[in-house]
Amino acid sequence: MSQIRIEEQIGGAILHLKGQFIGGPETDELKEALKIFSDQNLNNLIINLENVTYLNSTALGVLISSHASFVKRNGKIILCNVSKSLENIFVITKLTLVFTIADTIEDAKKLFN
Repeated sequence: MSQIRIEEQIGGAILHLKGQFIGGPETDELKEALKIFSDQNLNNLIINLENVTYLNSTALGVLISSHASFVKRNGKIILCNVSKSLENIFVITKLTLVFTIADTIEDAKKLFN
């Protein structure tokens, strides 16, 4: 069972994800959380992938479409704490060219300033 924890921040939020996102209810939950941020016109979002073990193509699609909607309104999504295995997925799919990836939450916060 995957889990999503939202941490509101001044001017944005941090989404802490946990588990596997394989296109089931957990991915729908992620899509819903990202839609809420989009509807609130939140511009700065950090997605902490520290406890994520797997993202399938459906979950990546959710991240990509959210990224596109954020960029449209000059917002920014930064991914952080990406494990080696997840990083391989981002490299193979060339998503490292799409997403800003920071090592830690602190590094990600600095990228907004």
